[in-house]
Amino acid sequence: MLRRQADGVAFYRFEGLQEFQGQRLNHAALTRIGGVSEAPYDTLNLGHTVGDNLGAVEENHRRVAAALEVEPTRFVSPYQVHGAEVAVVGAAHRGTVQPEVDALITDEPQAPMLMRFADCTPVLFYDPARNAAGIAHAGWRGVVNGIIPATVEALVESLGCKPGRIWAGIGPTIGPCCYEVGPDVALQIEGVCPKGADVVRRADGRTFVDLPAAVHAQLEIAGVERIEDSQLCTACCVDEFFSHRAEGGRTGRFGVVMELL
Repeated sequence: MLRRQADGVAFYRFEGLQEFQGQRLNHAALTRIGGVSEAPYDTLNLGHTVGDNLGAVEENHRRVAAALEVEPTRFVSPYQVHGAEVAVVGAAHRGTVQPEVDALITDEPQAPMLMRFADCTPVLFYDPARNAAGIAHAGWRGVVNGIIPATVEALVESLGCKPGRIWAGIGPTIGPCCYEVGPDVALQIEGVCPKGADVVRRADGRTFVDLPAAVHAQLEIAGVERIEDSQLCTACCVDEFFSHRAEGGRTGRFGVVMELL
């Protein structure tokens, strides 16, 4: 990924979307850098429900909007619940929070989608032929519940995309180096991935899940061929990203934004 900074706000962009950036698409995986929140939410926390001062959270949103040249009142966000519901959004949904959904998709311009993360996997989607985009929130429960195939299916059925045309980006997320889980979680992850997929590592009585690999495997099953992995571990990089696991559950949320132009 390409690291950028604007007005003190640091963020990353996928190389695979650079030919569309600023022409047809605006996108960013934000970091925790550039806001006003105090520890343990320092500094660019975009989560309203984690215990941070709400005035600081609103100022952080304003700074993100200014850095990305987005109208702050137009953000469309979901209330994320680790499920597999997908919402099709557009201009009519600007400034709203979509209830109990874990993916947003659109083919309408100037309807910027914003989702929040702190270890779960952000998955970005773009079909240049249809100029359609989406973001999915894929923690281990979301992967098990099928948010990845559900998002691809919604892009195809609702917006006329084709799986083979879709580009997908796996954003900053907790990596297999840091994501230790119980045997029951590992078995559930293995159960929704192709047989033989290298998504669980077991050694010395410990079990680790490779969440990006599980997402990658499910994207391939859904027919997506162009997949870019950020290879950024949130738990290893708490200087740049919030990590629920590494910070003991008391931390903020970084944002991912996609907007069609």
